[in-house]
Amino acid sequence: MPSVVLIGAQWGDEGKGKVTDFLAEKAAIVVRYQGGNNAGHTVVVNEDEFKLHLIPSGILYPDKTCIIGNGVVIDPAVLIRELEYLASRGINTDNLRISERAHLIMPYHKKLDELIEESKGDTKIGTTRRGIGPAYMDKAARAGIRFVDLLDRDEFLALLERNLKEKNNLLNKVYNDTGFDKDAIAEEYLGYADRLRKYAADTSIIIHDALKSGKNVLFEGAQGTLLDLDHGTYPYVTSSHPIAGAACTGAGLGPTEINSVIGVVKAYTTRVGEGPFPTELDNETGAHLREKGCEFGTTTGRPRRCGWFDAVIARYAVRVSGLSSIAMTKLDVLTGMETLKICTGYRRGNDIIRDFPASLKVLAECRPAYEEMPGWKEDITTARKFEELPPEAQNYVNRISELLGAPISIISVGTRRTQTIVKESIF
Repeated sequence: MPSVVLIGAQWGDEGKGKVTDFLAEKAAIVVRYQGGNNAGHTVVVNEDEFKLHLIPSGILYPDKTCIIGNGVVIDPAVLIRELEYLASRGINTDNLRISERAHLIMPYHKKLDELIEESKGDTKIGTTRRGIGPAYMDKAARAGIRFVDLLDRDEFLALLERNLKEKNNLLNKVYNDTGFDKDAIAEEYLGYADRLRKYAADTSIIIHDALKSGKNVLFEGAQGTLLDLDHGTYPYVTSSHPIAGAACTGAGLGPTEINSVIGVVKAYTTRVGEGPFPTELDNETGAHLREKGCEFGTTTGRPRRCGWFDAVIARYAVRVSGLSSIAMTKLDVLTGMETLKICTGYRRGNDIIRDFPASLKVLAECRPAYEEMPGWKEDITTARKFEELPPEAQNYVNRISELLGAPISIISVGTRRTQTIVKESIF
């Protein structure tokens, strides 16, 4: 299957970085197709840990072409810092390519993100304040500045002047902020252009040619299904589309060119920021999962909210992205827990809801309906075959597969590449 899309099937932070890195070994190209530096991936190679925010995890392999697609919004300063970070760790980034059609995050986007979030008070979204939402707003309003525009000095200056008239007026009159100086931004960003120019490409052509020649291409989504702008817990969502369908628009290929879709889930559930979370454990069990699973945001460092596995949201992800199979991460974190719980539905009054509701008002009235299963005490971090797992762990995995209606093809039992069980080959 030469074309595989990898998505998060919960609220993000499912461990997609490790799975991407694992699958990238057999891919020729790895493509990031949405989001911005509000996402983060942590990858462990041997004893070395790498934290990435924009560049696909495949960059850790010297022979892979890595693409930042047109659906990504790019903060050039962050990207350059990431390139410098990788260079300092001995990683060659010459094989990186950036879509000319990708939009840029500008200084006024970050300022507006901060001011808008602060103005919401108790109704804040929990944004990372990195300018992601305002950048996508400008993109939709046809007022964005693309990477290709940055590479043309005259075009960039004209667009910047046009935008600053509007943004400074908004900042001055609505938020009582001084706004931005055109010359200062121009000097900063044209300097970025000189640094990044060599990476520019029409990346859709690169992807098309690779697939046409039979090469394996891995498409990497950021965040997770329940943070999707259309299909997530709106308005507590991100500003792009983490679901599989966005790989087409965010990378520039047709849906008929996608062969399979892998959804990543944790063996439990987490989310960061504000918004509903039916299985959240605000108790010692939740704290145990947070500490043992090192559940702190790669990008923000914020502690993640933790809870039992929610089969309702994962089954929803199977449906909206057409998942071919599931990759389960952090199964080892559950080791030592006497009893495990799986949410199989939501109780609302006398009814059991099996499908994830659109209304947050309805969701607030729901309580998880749990099924209990025995845990295991054996160390599973050395298991490399499914049959090497304790029977209780096998039963837990199989039950989740049954509830989701999708096979579980990959199981992670530790942070390292080698700590992975493959039940079904992907490439």
